[in-house]
Amino acid sequence: MSLLALQDRQQLTQWGEKAEQLYQAGDLDKLDAWLNELQTQENTWVTIASYDIEHIAGDKLKERFYTGYNLGRSVDWKIHLYFEQNPVMELPFSQGQTSLLIQLPNRMRPGTYWQYTEATMQIIVPTILLALLSYFLYRYIMRPLQQMQLATRHFSAGDYDVRAATLMGNRNDEFADLALAFDQMAIRIGEQLISQRQLIADLSHELRTPLTRLDIALASAETSAPSAHFDRISRESKHIRKLVEDTLTLAWLENEQPKLQSESLELTDLLDVVIDDAKFEFPKVDIQCELPASALIEHSSHRAAGQAIENILRNALRYTPNGKSVMVKLKDDGYQYLITIEDQGPGVPHHLLNTIFNPFFRVDKSRERDGSSFGLGLALAKRQLLAIRGQVTADNRIDGGLCMTVVLPKV
Repeated sequence: MSLLALQDRQQLTQWGEKAEQLYQAGDLDKLDAWLNELQTQENTWVTIASYDIEHIAGDKLKERFYTGYNLGRSVDWKIHLYFEQNPVMELPFSQGQTSLLIQLPNRMRPGTYWQYTEATMQIIVPTILLALLSYFLYRYIMRPLQQMQLATRHFSAGDYDVRAATLMGNRNDEFADLALAFDQMAIRIGEQLISQRQLIADLSHELRTPLTRLDIALASAETSAPSAHFDRISRESKHIRKLVEDTLTLAWLENEQPKLQSESLELTDLLDVVIDDAKFEFPKVDIQCELPASALIEHSSHRAAGQAIENILRNALRYTPNGKSVMVKLKDDGYQYLITIEDQGPGVPHHLLNTIFNPFFRVDKSRERDGSSFGLGLALAKRQLLAIRGQVTADNRIDGGLCMTVVLPKV
């Protein structure tokens, strides 16, 4: 970086030898002409002086040559890279009394790549070191967070035996404490969920058994002694059975959060079946529909989609007065299908449009046309649609009534 290149040193030495030849020949005019030519060629300053600072040929000596110990620098010396001006090089003649003095041409000055080296040492190298340090710090910090994320995903997927502390290795810091806290939480929640599942299973068995016995006993009693009270008891028994089944199904969907996406279904055919059943159950309400010839859906579930749409349609029919109509439309919206179910009922207050999907919620119990609703239909429908990647929203119609919109992806 600071030594002259070998070819440049050789060039300067050759110039010194040439100047000495012309000087020894005694032809100062020819020497001056050669010095002027060299000066013009290299765009520099050139002169010949004796050791006692006497000008002989070329440019005049500068004042700085009359002070100090050297006329110029040897070609073998190092050149300081931070000099503003190029140094004067001294090429002494063989007798040692006279020297060629030439200001080093710009093309020969060393340190051509000094700016790049300086930038490398001051910017690039520190940046690389900082990047490496940041990377190792990032790995040191992010690795335990990634392990915690992995443990959380396994836990949310139903693996209640996962433990984060075992994934931390031998760490003894705040992340290890966090992992221990996570493990304690996982143990407690896992035990609660397992206990809840067992409770639901036991409850399902214990409730269905007496209801079945009640139905058998009631059928036997009706055969032997028919009575209007038996009809009432039978109806209430069916309602209780429906409530139990819907509650257990809702609890299963809430706890397990299954992905029911193993079937392909023809949505138009499914809606035809649901609408036909609804017409039979609600003969006094007109059901109008606009359905395409075909609407194929991949990765779905007949049972979940059918029950969800049936519950939403039943809700619309239940609140629509006799003689009025319910409109069912199926629209292809590019990557998804839109099912709208519009009724002519009383609608829902705007601030309760999202609340109606909560379990056991009813806007006004006095508006029930019969006692068959327990506030589980819409809640169950929403969670069944979530299981097949669908969703449902509610909004009031401008001319009265409620509009339910079901969105189902095609694939």
